[in-house]
Amino acid sequence: MALAVVALGFGATIGITLTVETSSQLSAPAGIEMFLGNLTGLAGTYLALVMVLLVSRVPVVERVLGQDGLLRWHRKLAPWPISLIVLHAIFLTYAYAVVSKSGLLHQIGSFISSYSGMAIAIIGFVIMVLIGVLSIHSIRRRLRRETWWALHLGMYLAFALAFLHEVVLGPSFVGHPLTVAVWSAAWAATAGLVIFYRFGVPIFRSLRHDLRVAEVRREAQGVTSVVLRGRHLERLPVAGGQFVEWRFLAPRLWWQAHPYSLSALPQPPYLRLTVKAVGDHSNAVSNLKPGTRVAFEGPYGAFTTQHLKRRKVALVAGGIGVTAARSLLEDLPKGSDPIVILRASTKEEVALEKEVRELAARLNGKVHVVIGSRSQVPLHKVVAMVPDVKRREFYVSGSESFVDGVVLTLKRRGVPGDAIHHDVYAL
Repeated sequence: MALAVVALGFGATIGITLTVETSSQLSAPAGIEMFLGNLTGLAGTYLALVMVLLVSRVPVVERVLGQDGLLRWHRKLAPWPISLIVLHAIFLTYAYAVVSKSGLLHQIGSFISSYSGMAIAIIGFVIMVLIGVLSIHSIRRRLRRETWWALHLGMYLAFALAFLHEVVLGPSFVGHPLTVAVWSAAWAATAGLVIFYRFGVPIFRSLRHDLRVAEVRREAQGVTSVVLRGRHLERLPVAGGQFVEWRFLAPRLWWQAHPYSLSALPQPPYLRLTVKAVGDHSNAVSNLKPGTRVAFEGPYGAFTTQHLKRRKVALVAGGIGVTAARSLLEDLPKGSDPIVILRASTKEEVALEKEVRELAARLNGKVHVVIGSRSQVPLHKVVAMVPDVKRREFYVSGSESFVDGVVLTLKRRGVPGDAIHHDVYAL
């Protein structure tokens, strides 16, 4: 349904470009290139609008796709707006150069010096291309998460500048006040959703619940739990398996938010998250002082019992993926008889095992702890620990490669995709 709405909007966007073109304009010198430039520009900014909507944290979108689903769609969609806008710049620069009978470099200079509003378009274009280059996987993986987050904020500025340029100079908008009004309303609504759900709701909840660090304790090798104390936690709309974007208001940490799963459902006035030290931020969490104030955004995630269709359940958790599995166990219904598989490279890295066993026992479940590398214990052997694999609903959490591997193995064993739910832990 959501895909159909996006496709309908894309079709309407293409229609806007087609309705303002005439046969005489197309047959003029460089008319085809001019048309393609307008078309790619409008299509690119529409897809940019969809990308912004995907990260707006609208609850209905988040519940349907889940965090890992949003990330996957974001990655698939991300190259298209930038590519189309680059084509837009190339087509129009060439077309104007042909019409003015000047070279490309001369035309670029003319754009800057003679066209009102073109300077903001060029600034937005440069920001967009720069972030696009930094998004290439081989480059992205070399950047710290904090650096990438800060740079990525520039994309909002680039999209805003692209919108302003479009309504000021775009042929589909100049002299078409209704089109300008509709397009402006769409962007204003999207911006409003971002402001409301990414800023308004988090600020309200952070003030309402007034979370502060109560205790920091070691759970396993490199794994730390942070116990928070707050107000009215019974009113926090949270389900087992969800995560929260945490912002610890301490030196060097206050300016950045990171996603960590709740490792237990709230027990007012307490709330707990559990973190594996894999980066600068997660390493610093173990040094938090009691009394540190905490702002937060969320909870988020579709790794919950909301979409549970089968009676029997299996949970497969790799490494720190145990946090989501542990809190999810609290929400599983009676009769689910869960089979829980915890996988880690060494015994010292297994966290929350005692709690997982106690919760599984209450539901007449079983727990298997698998120790060793994937070469020592292949994923097909891990999945084989669930004998009635085709009768169970699966929840898989852990690193991206682990989750992808388990999901692929389950599908090869005949488990349908709608019976597999997954939660990816990634930097």
